[in-house]
Order: sequence, then C-alpha cells, then structure tokens
Amino acid sequence: MAEISTKTLMTKLAGIEKRYNELGDLMAQPEISTDFEQIKTLSQEQSSIEDLVNKFRDLRTTQQNLEEAQQMLDETSDDEMAELAKEEIETLKEKNESLLYDIKVSLLPKDPADKKDVIVEIRAGAGGDEAALFAADLYRAYSRYAINRKWKVELINSNESGIGGFKEIVFGIKGKGAYSRLKYESGVHRVQRVPSTESSGRLHTSTATVAVLPEADEVDIAINMEDLRIDTFRASGAGGQHVNKTSSAIRITHVPTGIVSTCQDERSQLKNKNKAMSVLRTRLYDIELAKQQDKMTSTRRSQVGNADRSEKIRTYNFPQDRVTDHRIGITVHNLPGILEGELDQLIDTVATAMQAKQLEESLA
Repeated sequence: MAEISTKTLMTKLAGIEKRYNELGDLMAQPEISTDFEQIKTLSQEQSSIEDLVNKFRDLRTTQQNLEEAQQMLDETSDDEMAELAKEEIETLKEKNESLLYDIKVSLLPKDPADKKDVIVEIRAGAGGDEAALFAADLYRAYSRYAINRKWKVELINSNESGIGGFKEIVFGIKGKGAYSRLKYESGVHRVQRVPSTESSGRLHTSTATVAVLPEADEVDIAINMEDLRIDTFRASGAGGQHVNKTSSAIRITHVPTGIVSTCQDERSQLKNKNKAMSVLRTRLYDIELAKQQDKMTSTRRSQVGNADRSEKIRTYNFPQDRVTDHRIGITVHNLPGILEGELDQLIDTVATAMQAKQLEESLA
C-alpha cells in the first residue's frame, strides 16, 4: 500500500470527520428535518463515510494510547511495569498498522466495474506468425487462470492464423471479481524467443495486444436497433473450410460509430447474435465510461496503443526465463508457470502499485 505520511493521512481524515459532524448538525436543523428528500440525501452522504470516520476515531485513540504507553515505559523504573508497557506497545502498534491499512483501502477510489464479468480481446501485433502464436499463448494463460479460479470461459470469436496461432481472439470470462483482477492486463505484451522455424537460432521480438473490458448489462447502455446493420454468413475455420452449412455466423455493425462485432462460435444463429450484441454493448459501454470519467485509459485505444514494440507493459523473455512488468519494474523468473495461468504474483504486485498511485492522487 502507498507510503503516505501519517500527517497527510490524518489531515485528510480530520476533514472527513468534520464533514461527518456538519452533516449531523444540518439534519438536526428544524428547516431541514422536515424536508424528506434533503434528509435522505444528507443521510446517505453521512452513511457513506461513517465507517471511515469510526476507523479514524479508533486510530486516533490507539495512537494516543500508544503515546501514553511509550511515556510510561520511558518514565518507569519498575521492571514489571516496563514489561507490561512493552507488551501493550506491541499490541497497540499492531492495531495501529491494521487500522492504517484498512483506512487506506477505504480511501481508494471505487471502480464500479470491479464486480463485472469481462470480455477480453487479444490481437496479434508486430511479428507475423510469431505474434499470432504469442496471442494463442496469452489466451491459454488467461483461460487457465480463469479455470483455476473457478470462472467460466466462453469463446466469442476467433480468427486463426493456420499454424496454431490467432490473428484475433475474443472471449468472455464470467466470475466474481473478474474485472478487478484482469483489468491491469490491458496493454501491449512483448515476447522475445527463438521461433521453432528459425534455423540460425536468431532471437525474434513480437507483440500482441490485450484489451480487458467490463461486460456491459442491458441497463448499462441503450442501443437503438435502427442504428444496427446485422449480416449473417457461414462460419468458417482455419483454411476457409466451412464448419457448418448454414448461415449461423453473425456480424453486427453499429453504424454511428463503425464498431463491428462478430460471433461464429455457436451453431445457433440466435446464440451468436446474443454474443455479438454483448460484445458490441461492452465496447459502446467502454467508450461511454471514457466520456463520463474523462479517462482515456478506459478506452480500448489507450489500452492497446498501436501495437508498436515500444508501447509495452510486459516482456516475456524465453532465453532468460523471465517476465518483466515495465509499469512497476518487477521481474519474475517463472515464465512457463505464468503461461500456464500462474498470474497472481504479477497481478497482485501491479494492483498494489496502481492502488498506491490512486491513493496518492486522492490525498493530494
């Protein structure tokens, strides 16, 4: 968690406590106490900060008790009293650290999308066939990570390269906290390895882009059906062979934005249409979030950049068996495990660093 000075934190908390008290005084005023709507608004605001204020008051009392116990230890000449004071100091320090951590977590800006399922888009970037193979590696890593967490993985659409890789693959992951865990995976991923077809043993560098989007519900975004162009076509597999003989695949184009969503994974045209609509809704929701929050990081373009090798968030180096996350400067030597879905160490470290940055901004 962030290294925020105690003085800065206590000042911030004192301001929140002051507002909490002001809200109580306002609701006690005769002209307000009879106004139901205003009372409801003020009460909701007070309730939203009540737990934080209680923790702050507990923290303040704990720190006062800690000072008194330390003073007792400094002044006493009795060995038994000194031992008791040391034990109390140890207990109070542990409580102080626990309260500080809980308070910092409470102060973090809340992301309303954290509880949502996700739609993940992986696309091969620079590097030709090697990039497509790397896209398949990333798909496998995220799929296995999801399965290990008892989440459901649902393929939506894919465009195979013909050598076991993917030019593009879109899939959904449904499970508790899926977006909160995977949202930091968005960006350009770079791989450095010697391709199996490289006779000279020369190291190649390739990239793939990952976009993790919170899946939108129908209530999140309204779509005017008149704005859609819906086309049907026959689903096809690698090499152009038809995998079914009916026009079950669906392509939906949102005419105002030009966004295209395709699904051909299901044999049922209705199921493909529902999946394609889900992807379209999610992409439109992502754009709307960006407008509302004025954060370009919420849009797919900022997540994946132009797939240039220099716009990377992580490098997977096979010869050195290392994975480096460039956002926080951490290197992990467990590349095979990571590609088998052992992502928690990386995700936890990145999430903690990002939360620390958020907290610093909120206290600024």
